[in-house]
Amino acid sequence: MLLLNLALSVAAAVALPTPDSSEVNQSQPFSQNGLAPWNAGAVNRFPIHSSCNSTQRRQIELGLNETITLAEHAKSHILRWSNESEIYRKYFGDRPTMEAIGAFDIVVNGDKKDILFRCDNPDGNCDNEGWAGHWRGVNATDETVICDMSYETRRSLSTMCGLGYTVSESETNTFWAADLLHRLYHVPAIGQNWIDHFADGYEEVVDQAKKNATLSTHDSETLQYFALEVYAYDISAPGIGCPGVQHEHEDTHNEATTTSEPAPTATTSEKPSSTLDVPAVSKSIEFSIVDLY
Repeated sequence: MLLLNLALSVAAAVALPTPDSSEVNQSQPFSQNGLAPWNAGAVNRFPIHSSCNSTQRRQIELGLNETITLAEHAKSHILRWSNESEIYRKYFGDRPTMEAIGAFDIVVNGDKKDILFRCDNPDGNCDNEGWAGHWRGVNATDETVICDMSYETRRSLSTMCGLGYTVSESETNTFWAADLLHRLYHVPAIGQNWIDHFADGYEEVVDQAKKNATLSTHDSETLQYFALEVYAYDISAPGIGCPGVQHEHEDTHNEATTTSEPAPTATTSEKPSSTLDVPAVSKSIEFSIVDLY
């Protein structure tokens, strides 16, 4: 009888169902179950087309690295000083700081897969006098062409406030960093059809901040001038900068600021050749992107 009861107990144990492995996994809510990371496939480097030779590629890469540096510092300056910064109010008036912060942060941290820099002049615009590069516009909205003139005229941020440069009297495209910042804002992945041209030149930018500030934080020219001036004041010549000739403008902010600019002396500088940036005329062009890196 004892043996019979033992045999029945063993049989019952064998018949009990065992937990399915999938059920075990489901009981662990934080298990990844082999899924890829949330940011899998992100592109963190700016793609450069195979049409760029090693020398061109290196200069574009260095320029883009400095663009990141310029944009990152502009963002950091705003995060540190908010609208207590006199330079911020000069360019953006009373606009919310988050608007300008976002415009700079997307350049630094935005995904870069839908951006392409190339050097092969597919639209023929580099043959035009004075063209140092252009956004391809309707021909290819994600693409920017860098022409030979850029390699001959663009400067490094390390030379800021030297060689006669001043913010108000020199072109924004004096430096690779600001020139490429402007070009990136044309590309939908960065500019998002929000950042555009509303003011032309230093005087219009400053006037816009006083009279129509709502446009300032998504005006390409304003973003460039602000980034250049805070980099000059904070980094290149700390506490001094190189603003150039300044014209009086109203500042209704009553509190003192630790980032106010000292009275500058008038200086002049020779402006480099301008970069025309007009969307390319549509042509029937087919091409194949062979190598992005």
